[in-house]
Amino acid sequence: MTADGTDGDRSGDGPDGVVSLEEIPLHSTNLLSLLDSDGVIRYQSPAIARLCGFEQADLVGVPCTECFHPADRERVAAAFDNVVASEEYTVEAVEYRHLNADGSYTWVESVASSTPTPDGYYVVNTRDITVRKRNREELERANERLEAFADVVSHDLRNPLGVAQGYLAMNEDALPPDHYAAIADALDRMEVLIDGLLTNARVESRGVDLRPVDLRRVVEACWRNVVSADATLHNDVDVTIAADELQLARLLENLFRNALDHGTDGVAITVGALPDGFTVEDDGPGIPDDERADVFDAGYSTSTHGTGLGLAIVERVVESHGWDVRVTEAPTGGARFEITGVEFAA
Repeated sequence: MTADGTDGDRSGDGPDGVVSLEEIPLHSTNLLSLLDSDGVIRYQSPAIARLCGFEQADLVGVPCTECFHPADRERVAAAFDNVVASEEYTVEAVEYRHLNADGSYTWVESVASSTPTPDGYYVVNTRDITVRKRNREELERANERLEAFADVVSHDLRNPLGVAQGYLAMNEDALPPDHYAAIADALDRMEVLIDGLLTNARVESRGVDLRPVDLRRVVEACWRNVVSADATLHNDVDVTIAADELQLARLLENLFRNALDHGTDGVAITVGALPDGFTVEDDGPGIPDDERADVFDAGYSTSTHGTGLGLAIVERVVESHGWDVRVTEAPTGGARFEITGVEFAA
């Protein structure tokens, strides 16, 4: 580095054309800066020209805060001060808007560590995150639209469905039993379908709110929501896991319903523990090997009463948590779902 904060001509430093350690800042697409303990810029790599349009020496001697958007200055300065003041090894990463030569701003992410160079300077690595920031904002807007759509669908479909169910109940005695049963079954399937569509949409749009969750308690609560008079639950878990409780409940309820819909009368369902997760299995007919790869596809169902959304929702919840799900055969010959990659909470 020369006295003006530039690198000078070092094109011949590396032997046989190999880039030397000193030349790395010349070739890096990221901006490498050296700041003193007061936050004054003492060196910047040539990437400043590509990133912000400044010449390499333009900002040398300038307090770094003058390069930040006014709304970001206090937050970014506090992060740098934390690095300088730390007595232990610390790394701070912060996103902010960096001034461009034309007066506009570019979204960047800077990473600094608390270990200074022999000259007492702090190394800051900065990269352009404009595309990542734009994609994130577009995803947030899409999720907001999806959430709004789900709310409208919920209101506009549930209201007429509730009216239809009410009129059906009022006219039960006026209908032949087989006609009444067929209509009631169709309305019930519509309700399950609406619930499934809304759950799917909200898993996509709301993200995951991880908190310590008592798995045994949630299993019991979900079973009460779907319980069948001739079915039995064996709840063999007593652990606390990191999960979004609402999404976990949807996962369990759909696995329970799947067992009830496809099982025999008096089906027994067992929830058990794994070293890194839990299982839900039943003693029903099981799932053939050649169908296990398809069971999580939306619309797939072997039941005349199924919507084909239940196990698709299970897979969405699993994916949103970063878990894994595998379907195999239970010791009783029934279906066994193994949820792994689960983090246990203290």
